Amino acid sequence: MAAPIVLGPNQPPRFYRGGAGIARFRGTPQPSQYVPEDWVASTTTIFGEAALGLTRLAGGATLRSAIAAAPGDFLGPDHVARHGAEPALLVKLLDTAERLVVHFHPGREFAGRHLGSRYGKTEAWIVLDASPSSRVYLGFKEDADPADVRRLVAGQDVAALLGALNEVPVAAGDTWLVPAGMPHAIGPGVTVVELQEPTDLSVLLEWTGFPVDGPRDGHLGLGFDVALSALDLSGWDSRRLDVASRGFRIGAGKRPGVTPLLPAGADPFFRAERVDVTAPVRFEPGYAILVVVSGAGRITYPGGSLPVGRGATVLVPYGAGVTTLEGALLAVRCRPPRLLASVRV
Repeated sequence: MAAPIVLGPNQPPRFYRGGAGIARFRGTPQPSQYVPEDWVASTTTIFGEAALGLTRLAGGATLRSAIAAAPGDFLGPDHVARHGAEPALLVKLLDTAERLVVHFHPGREFAGRHLGSRYGKTEAWIVLDASPSSRVYLGFKEDADPADVRRLVAGQDVAALLGALNEVPVAAGDTWLVPAGMPHAIGPGVTVVELQEPTDLSVLLEWTGFPVDGPRDGHLGLGFDVALSALDLSGWDSRRLDVASRGFRIGAGKRPGVTPLLPAGADPFFRAERVDVTAPVRFEPGYAILVVVSGAGRITYPGGSLPVGRGATVLVPYGAGVTTLEGALLAVRCRPPRLLASVRV
């Protein structure tokens, strides 16, 4: 691949409502109330599905098959040597019309032992838009007793479950690292760029009022006794939450050039950079997903140039060579992990 690829929406149906924020951001119609996620440059399928969730390129081939046919061209030799013929990254646009259920994702060790997966699902949120009253819920306020959690889940005591979590206000520009195991939920009215490990592994702690069968589908086919053993029961006080939040705001201030958006603990899973283009910004060859947050400009590369503007999502393959962003724009550059190693936040 010798050129960047502009990717259109890829919005598989989900069980919760959303997607209006994605439509506004992209300037495209909202196809349904139940398309709250746009899977960008996805080589990952929805859990239990053979193909749903995969990105398709012009001509109909999946991105997964294209990368498998030419991994070095897409990913580069160093990436392939370290991570194999896969991006080791999934990027999403996510928008909530209702509060997402309380849930968590297993880590790599658990996923390898019980699900045959190389990856768990640590994720990060970069908030593009939020209503003034928007909230997210992150981690238990205090160390939780496993028997108490099982009782709340079995009885679907949603009020008590939410009350046990940290309720945190969010605004456009906030960034959060959400490690595997941490119970969490996103409130209504929030649009984010989400970086994550390339899986769709979720354990539900809540399902009442949603069109999903939690007792049947909420535990990854493992049963809740096993699935809940991957839950982080430890307390997340303000200090720990501060570590998870880089503190940068993608729309704040004047920081021309490239600024990391996530704490160092994210590096073994993925990397995200704010790119503030007021003068040309140059990048060495490497696989990346570019999300243009505002403004307009172009990506130039040895073979040509590509105009981009707000709402564009662009796959930049290694084979495109040295690329330069020009114009007046703000973007998030999403990149694969540095290592494949466990990390504790």
